[in-house]
Amino acid sequence: MHDLLDKLPCHCLRSAPLVSVVRLYGVIGQMGPMRQGLSLPALAGTLERAFKPKHLAAVALAINSPGGSPVQSSLIAGRIRALAEEKKVPVFAFIEDVGASGGYWLATAADEIFADEASIVGSIGVVSSGFGFHDLLQRFGVERRLYTQGVHKAMLDPFRPEQPDDVVRLKALQAELHDGFKAVVRRRREGRLTGRDEELFEGDIWTGRRAQELGLIDGIGDLRGVLRGRFGDKVRLRVVGEQRGWLRRRFGLAAPGEWVQTVLAAAEERSLWARYGL
Repeated sequence: MHDLLDKLPCHCLRSAPLVSVVRLYGVIGQMGPMRQGLSLPALAGTLERAFKPKHLAAVALAINSPGGSPVQSSLIAGRIRALAEEKKVPVFAFIEDVGASGGYWLATAADEIFADEASIVGSIGVVSSGFGFHDLLQRFGVERRLYTQGVHKAMLDPFRPEQPDDVVRLKALQAELHDGFKAVVRRRREGRLTGRDEELFEGDIWTGRRAQELGLIDGIGDLRGVLRGRFGDKVRLRVVGEQRGWLRRRFGLAAPGEWVQTVLAAAEERSLWARYGL
């Protein structure tokens, strides 16, 4: 789709071309009832509206995400590509503070990727974290009772000692997810990657300038500047946002029991951003 810009209808360029802007901000995945993360169910309507206008010049993705769910990353990126190909509209991605891990996965849905020189880009890897509480239970005399059917049903249970077989199995799952992530990057950045696999796919992060040298992004620039340079000073940038219910828009209402989930989700979200010094 790199030659789509050359095939745009003439009237798009003569009469203030329209670009839909979709903001992909935050952690990817469900983060709690009052802290909506990025997910396909939450974004499906927004994406449909972004690609809906007639004579659309392009869709721009403003990305600021430390990553999250690989499944939702794949689903969102897949929907963006499907709509772009259906409507024959080019897509530009603009990484702001962070486009890492799943955030970079989202960026690969674009035909061209831009970032600021100081943006954090990359983290093409898979991570899984947790805690082990079995020593704490013993200290307070708490007996753990767990009954399962299926040898692996209680894999990585945090209230029992870590089992070597469980770790082997987890690493195998991670390797499979990592291979899928690498395949997406290779396919979407085909012919543009200049870094070695050992450098690109080991979970490292780079500034926008270094990411450009490695072929992970196409250029340095911000959304407004790049699009004005591409479509002219009169380009119309239309932000397409989520449509929420009146009560939640006005008061952010949630059931009392949802507050605990929200606090835990906020802590998890904070830890994801903290990986990139933000």
